[in-house]
Amino acid sequence: MIKLQQLTKRFSRSGMDVTAVDGVDLDIQEGEIFGIIGYSGAGKSTLIRMLNGLEKPTAGKVIVNGLEMSTISGAELRKARQKVSMIFQHFNLLWSRTVEENISLPLEIAGMDKKDRAGRVRELIGLVGLEGREKAYPSELSGGQKQRVGIARALANEPRVLLCDEATSALDPETTDSILDLLTDINRRLGLTIVLITHEMHVIRKICHRVAVMEGGRVVEQGDVLDVFKSPVQPITRRFVSQVTEPGDAKQAVGQLADEYPEGTLVRLGFVGDRAEHPVLAKLIRAHDIDVNILQGNIAQTHGGAFGSLTLQLLGNDAAVREAIAFLQAEGVKTEVIGRD
Repeated sequence: MIKLQQLTKRFSRSGMDVTAVDGVDLDIQEGEIFGIIGYSGAGKSTLIRMLNGLEKPTAGKVIVNGLEMSTISGAELRKARQKVSMIFQHFNLLWSRTVEENISLPLEIAGMDKKDRAGRVRELIGLVGLEGREKAYPSELSGGQKQRVGIARALANEPRVLLCDEATSALDPETTDSILDLLTDINRRLGLTIVLITHEMHVIRKICHRVAVMEGGRVVEQGDVLDVFKSPVQPITRRFVSQVTEPGDAKQAVGQLADEYPEGTLVRLGFVGDRAEHPVLAKLIRAHDIDVNILQGNIAQTHGGAFGSLTLQLLGNDAAVREAIAFLQAEGVKTEVIGRD
């Protein structure tokens, strides 16, 4: 569906060349939700703009739907763009147009007759859950409703690829989840390929099948989301994964409890896939002469399965604690000692 080969983009600024995207190779399969994550300046926005021809690469190839986007122009490029739609962080709606008029715009540009446009707009309004808001203007909508208009407009010409440029960054957490649920539903119902860029690992965790991590214009790590959560290799990937598995308030809580109960051994456990659903702790307590104090825990669901982390305080003699840790490791639980008395 989408193939990037040694994709490179350089800009000239103040007489200096700046490399925004540096030799990126990616294969994105038809019908998957593919996430690209990176901090500001990583090159992800430049990369996604090359997918629909808004930016031309300095070197390399961008192949979408069998077309090399970097070599076509004019009417051929405009036709190709109808099958590669985009939604944006700040919605990019026309404030003088109503909901239905905003959604209708790409159909007008495509030359669809008025009656067919009206039917297609009604269908899209139902798809994104905006019934009753057809005549509202953007100023009368919430952030989530504005993004739903943006999604409906992007789907108007029945694209095969939907590009999402930080599409939830301007929304509160609850609204973000509702938009991500909508994108997941659209992917399932329409078989649409979705490429989503973000700096939030929660977004990747919730809806993506695979992920590429960008830093300094390069893809430094990629793979199935569960595999990346299970064994992040690069330091930047570990930081992103910790956004979900070790949120800041949880880290603070662990530190406070460790200070309050300094005795014993602190261990961090990692559960992946079906391991997160097994009663490992119950078996541990029954089989070993130790006390267990749960300091912090979190389970995150991904498309590939569950990923859980748990921080425990193990209280007992040294031999019993060593046996308990060996038991956990034998059960397939990733176990890391993070503190001892």
